[in-house]
Amino acid sequence: MCELLGMSANVPTDICFSFTGLIQRGGGTGPHKDGWGITLYEGYGYRTFKDSQACFHSPIARFIQDYPIKSRTVISHIRQANTGSVSLENTHPFTRALFGRYWTYAHNGQLKDYEQLDTGAITPIGNTDSEYAFCWILSQLSQRYHSIPKCWSSVFYFIEELSTQLTKSGIFNMLLSDGEYLMAFCATKLFWITRRAPFGKAILLDQDIEVDFQQQTNSDDVVTVIATERLTTNETWNKMMPGECLLFRFGESTRASSKQKVLIS
Repeated sequence: MCELLGMSANVPTDICFSFTGLIQRGGGTGPHKDGWGITLYEGYGYRTFKDSQACFHSPIARFIQDYPIKSRTVISHIRQANTGSVSLENTHPFTRALFGRYWTYAHNGQLKDYEQLDTGAITPIGNTDSEYAFCWILSQLSQRYHSIPKCWSSVFYFIEELSTQLTKSGIFNMLLSDGEYLMAFCATKLFWITRRAPFGKAILLDQDIEVDFQQQTNSDDVVTVIATERLTTNETWNKMMPGECLLFRFGESTRASSKQKVLIS
């Protein structure tokens, strides 16, 4: 299974610490060696870095780890291939334009009969179940909204309905963003944590690295991190429940579904 990493913050923030933990799992402490990618938004523009080799051995990943690109919204993914070849076009995250915004998406899980999904004019470039599902979601959005939506919360409620439909075909853990909002849908496993003042120290689970966030933040900063597995050993993470959907904007949760969250230290 692949692993996901997302971040939503109220100020431009680097993701170097969390990304360093994720890198270890991409061929180091974990088996996710079939490619990796990261998309970082700057306003409604974005930068994407991808590699079809394991991020643990990737010079591009080391560049991202050492170069603190700051962003309010980030989606990253490390891949353990189950459908589709190990290639750049099959490497997450995937990004497409719709409604005057760039939508970025990454998926963890496996779907059956995905080639039967009607993606309309939004044709997949690769051959993964993940990209087919993304194109299908965007196609459904374009059919429902014939112009730029006026109520973005209703858009994400609709995406939640579509995500629930996809769980009938398999496992669908997903991160999705339009650059302003970050949506997390859980089918089996996702964790999240929101860091705010008073900030403390955090220790990575996969590498002996500690960071004191108090030295790197201001009192009004809010940063939410979402991951397939907890990234730190000394913080309390919220475990999402199957079927739960969360939506974050600038670090803050804008709504939660009715599923109860479980706290994991």
